[in-house]
Amino acid sequence: MEKLSKYLHQGYLPTIGIECHVQLKTATKLFSGVDNDAREAAPNTLVSHICFGLPGSLPVLNEKVIYLASKAAFALNVKPQKESHFDRKHYFYPDLPKGYQITQFEAPIVLGGSVKIRIEGEEQNIGITRAHLEEDAGKSTHQDGKDYSLVDLNRAGTPLLEIVSEPDMHNSAEAKAYAHELYLLMKYAQVSDANMYYGNMRFDVNVSVSKDADTLGTRSETKNLNSFRSVEKAVDYEIKRQVELLDLGKAIAQETRGWNDAKQKTFSQRSKEEAHDYRYFPEPDVPPIKLEDEFISEIENQMPVMPEKWREILHGANIDNDSTELLLDAEVENTEITYLEVVQKFINSPEELKKIINWIINIEIPFRRENADIKVSQVEQRTKYYEEIYNLISAGELNSNRAKDLIEDILGNQNESLNIRELATQKGYIQMSDESELNEIVRKVLAENEKAVVDLKNGEDKVIGFLVGQIMKQSQGKANPALAQKIIRQQINS
Repeated sequence: MEKLSKYLHQGYLPTIGIECHVQLKTATKLFSGVDNDAREAAPNTLVSHICFGLPGSLPVLNEKVIYLASKAAFALNVKPQKESHFDRKHYFYPDLPKGYQITQFEAPIVLGGSVKIRIEGEEQNIGITRAHLEEDAGKSTHQDGKDYSLVDLNRAGTPLLEIVSEPDMHNSAEAKAYAHELYLLMKYAQVSDANMYYGNMRFDVNVSVSKDADTLGTRSETKNLNSFRSVEKAVDYEIKRQVELLDLGKAIAQETRGWNDAKQKTFSQRSKEEAHDYRYFPEPDVPPIKLEDEFISEIENQMPVMPEKWREILHGANIDNDSTELLLDAEVENTEITYLEVVQKFINSPEELKKIINWIINIEIPFRRENADIKVSQVEQRTKYYEEIYNLISAGELNSNRAKDLIEDILGNQNESLNIRELATQKGYIQMSDESELNEIVRKVLAENEKAVVDLKNGEDKVIGFLVGQIMKQSQGKANPALAQKIIRQQINS
C-alpha cells in the first residue's frame, strides 16, 4: 500500500482499466464485401444480406483483418497468437439483427503485451490482458420527443480490435496518457485511422475505488468516450462520485454508464452484464485462424518505426521531451506528410538539427494545418530546402525573421525545382553584407540619433539594440544585424 499511497483519494485507492475499440483500416467489412467507410454515407446504404442477418447468409472472414490485428500485436509488444477462433456473443438489440455478435472470447488473436507511458518524466508499463477481433453493431438513434428509434446498419460488421488493459492505472493522468499512447501506437502501426470524431477509436473506462489495496471495489464502466480529455474527466468524476457514495455508507452499483460532455458528468445507463449472460459458444460458420511462423515473421519485418524508437532517436540527439512529443503527434495528423524522416536526415548535425526542428514545429506544422490542400514535397526535396536555408543563415545572408518568411514561401510554392537563393534574392530576404553600403547607412543613423550615441559611449550598451533597429528600418530589413553592430562600434570608437 505504501507504494500506492500517492494515488490515494480521501483514503481510497482508485483502480482503472480501459477497453479500447479500434476500427481496423480495411476496404471492406469483417465478414462481407461491403465498403467499410461509412463516414459520409446515407443511412443503410452500405449493407448486405450479412449485415441484416438474413436466413442462410454466411460470413466470410476478411484476410486483411488478420494482417492488421497481427501488426497491432507487435505494436503492443507481443506476437499474435498462432491459433485463435471466433465465438458468438448473444444479446438482443434493434441494431444487432442476428441477435448475436461474432467476436473472440475463448481464444483471442492477441494475449498479453504492454504499453509504456510517461507521467512527469517517470516511465510506467501498462499491461495488456488481451486484444480480440469482433464485428461492430449498427447505430441506434433515439430522438428527443419521439416514440420510436432509428437504426442505421452501415456500421454493422465493421471490423474492430478490442484492446483490454490490465487494471494498472490509478488516476486520470495515467488513464489519459495510456489512451493517447495507444492512439499513437495504432496510427504508427497503420492499423487504424484512429479518427475519434468518426468513432474509429472509442474508450470504455472501468473505475473502482477501495480502502484495501488487495481488494478491488465494485466497478462502473463508462462507455464510448471519444477523446483523451473525456477519458481524463470521466475518471475524475467517477472517482469522486464513488468515494462520496461510500462515505455516505451507500453501495456502488456494477453498471454501464454514459458520459455527458456538456455537463462533464457520467450517468447511469444499465446494469452491467456478466460473461454468462451472453451465452458464448464457438462460431460454427467461421473456421479457426492458424498463423504460420513465416507469416508472423514477415509482419514483424514490415513493422514501421514506432513512437518509442523515435523517442530513443530524438532523445539520443538531445531533443527535449516537449519537442519530441509535438513531432510524434504531428506525424500522424496527416498521413501524406512525414516530419520525422526529414528530421532524421539531420541527426548527426546537432546545431542544424535543433534549428530544423524549431522550423518544423513553429513554421511548417502550423502552415500545414492551415493549408491542408497544398501539395507536400518529397522528403528529399524538403531536406534539401531546409539545408539550403540553414546554409544561408550560417553564411550571414539570412536572418531568422526572413528565414520564416522564406520557409512559408517555399511551403506555399508548388514548383518542385525551386532555387532557394534565387527566391530569397527575388523576395528581398538576402541580408545586406556589403560593408561600404552598410557604412553609409550606419553613419546616417548615428548622425540622426546623437543622444543614443552619447549613451552608448557612456556604457549604456542596451542602446545598441535601438540603433540596430533604426539601421534595419533604413535598410528595409536587409542589413545584417551582427555586421551592423560591428560597424556601429567601429564608427563610434574611431
